[in-house]
Amino acid sequence: MSLPTAYVVRVVEDPADREACFAVRKEVFVAEQGVPEDLEYDEFDPGALHVLAVREDGVALGTGRLLYGEAAVGRTGGDLSVGSLGRLAVRKDARGLGVGVALVREIEEAARGLGLGAVDLHAQTSASGFYERLGYAGYGDEFFEAGIAHRAMRRSL
Repeated sequence: MSLPTAYVVRVVEDPADREACFAVRKEVFVAEQGVPEDLEYDEFDPGALHVLAVREDGVALGTGRLLYGEAAVGRTGGDLSVGSLGRLAVRKDARGLGVGVALVREIEEAARGLGLGAVDLHAQTSASGFYERLGYAGYGDEFFEAGIAHRAMRRSL
């Protein structure tokens, strides 16, 4: 029996969807990658724009968030016209289905809707090729967040 592979990606608008986002992040970042839970959830979550990929049977497959305005300036060099994509997570059993690409594109569309001209992100070094294929270019030196090597990247919208 094969798993359903049809899914939708949407901007989160209710508490149940937000909790589904947090559950995916906990599974991927905390359980799978060993990120301490107190680092995974932060003061930016309440005001962030979250997106969620949900399979046709209601199972959450992936999530991501967009910081913008004052919440993003610490990650964008102080440029209010740039948003910050982050916390992109796809459940292991959903990888390879295009969920990550769909989440990134939904976040970019939301950023355009907010009038932003570019999106920055801190890519885990192991995922930088994924973002490069989506048009992001790395800049600056490699750095560590939560004990994981990262690289800053940006894409103009």
